[in-house]
Formats: sequence, structure tokens, C-alpha cells
Amino acid sequence: MLNQAMRDLQLRNQLQLEAALDRRDIPAALDEAMRYALLNGGKRLRALLVYAAGEMVDANTDCLDAVAAAVEAIHCYSLIHDDLPAMDDDDLRRGQATVHIKYDEATAILVGDALNTLAFEIICSAESTLSDRQARLISLELASSAGAVGMVGGQMLDIGATQKQLERGELENIHQRKTGALIKASVLCGAHCAETLTAEKNQSLINFADNLGLAFQVVDDILDIESSTHQLGKPSGSDQALGKSTYPALIGLDESKRLAENLYKAAIASLDTIGDNTEALRHLAKLILRRDH
Repeated sequence: MLNQAMRDLQLRNQLQLEAALDRRDIPAALDEAMRYALLNGGKRLRALLVYAAGEMVDANTDCLDAVAAAVEAIHCYSLIHDDLPAMDDDDLRRGQATVHIKYDEATAILVGDALNTLAFEIICSAESTLSDRQARLISLELASSAGAVGMVGGQMLDIGATQKQLERGELENIHQRKTGALIKASVLCGAHCAETLTAEKNQSLINFADNLGLAFQVVDDILDIESSTHQLGKPSGSDQALGKSTYPALIGLDESKRLAENLYKAAIASLDTIGDNTEALRHLAKLILRRDH
């Protein structure tokens, strides 16, 4: 369960996203659809990872606000496009109609495009308190994680793997790109909000995030089998229906649960090498492992 401090950060992130839309002259129909997609709740785990990593390095919370908002904008864009008929063809997300069902496919594509670019506007805008160096570093990290070598590349590999039996290494590669890359970017960009980050801490955070990102996807694969549509806020069993490659399909449900636990332990072990101020990251890692949606 989220503690009060994390719930406060979820609200803070929500208000930052609202303000980012309020500051821009967006056509009314697009603005409505963007708000529908972006402000409809969600766990905000990636934003919370930004704040938790920033807390670890004593970063200024005002700097973290921009990064957390940008990460959530990119994540939301990816969900909208992932739900499209050409991709997973889902009609439910976060317990409500997906954007292309609520509006239409063209609107959904444009909303996704707008949220993707909004992320970088937020990072580089005058309202952001990031230094020029930080803005460049964070923009590069986000662009890389969301682009062809990260999330988009992972989605392409995932599409190509449909109805195929993959080797374990191939499946891990897909998930590290499609899901893990943005989770890692959330952690690293939060830490980059401090002016000084040692190479040792940076590597420990990379190890933490790589293990956590893969654990997140393994748990997702498990929940697709074990949780209801009501719990998930999206159709359960959709991976199997679409012929997706998943860990339970490849190594079995029990072994998938053991894998998720081992990845979590490896993530926590990486934090042990850092020392102080890792409580929030540890708490989020446990939430990701134990969540039911």
C-alpha cells in the first residue's frame, strides 16, 4: 500500500500535469482527449520512482516535478498507442474506455503524439527549474528509453514475436526494451536532478532499475492470468488471446513467480551498495512485486 507521502506525490504529479496542459493553447477537441487520457488516475509508479530516486540523492523537489510529469506523459502516450486496433486492440484502460473507443482512432494517434512531445516541452520549458545540463541529459535519457532502441523497438519486437515461441533471452530483450527502458529512465532521470551523481551510485541504480523493470513485466504477465478485468482495469487474459509471448507461457506460472521474487531481491541488493536514503525505492520495489493490478 502507498504511504501518505507517496499519495501526496501522486497528487502533486496530477497537479503538475494539469498545469502543463493549462499553460498551452491546445485545440479544444484535442485538449479534452488529452485530459481524458492523462488525468484519469493510474498508479503513477514511474513518477513515484522519479521522486524516490531524487530523494535518494537529495534532489530539489521542484526539479523532480518536471521529470515526473514528463515521464508520465510518455507512459500515457505509449498506453494510448498500445491500445490501438493496429496494436493490442484493447477497449478498456484504467477501468474506462480507451481513447480510440471514447473518441476515434485519429484522435487517439494525435493524443499520443501530443503527449510524447509534451514531455520534452515540460523538461525544456521556462517553468522547469532544471539546469541546461540537466535538461539535455534527461531529455536524451527519455528519448532513448522511449525510442527505437527502447520502448518503440520493444513494441516492434513484441509484434514480431506474436504466435511464436521465443527463447528466454529473446523474451527478456523485448521486455527490457518495451517495459524496462522507461522504468530505468524514471529512476536515472530522478537521480540526474541532483548536480552530482557518482559513477558508483549511477551503476547501482542501473542494476536496480534493470532488475525492477524486468520484475515489473514478469508480474504483469502473471496478473494477466490471475487477476480479473475489474482488478486490472483492462481486459484480463488478453496476452493469451493475442498469442503474446509471456513468461508463464515460456517457463510456467510457478517458475515465473520465483523469477519475479529473485529479480526483486537482486534489485534490493543493488540498493544495499548505495546505503542511505533508499527507503522509498525499496518500498516501491515491494509494491511492484506484490501489486494486484
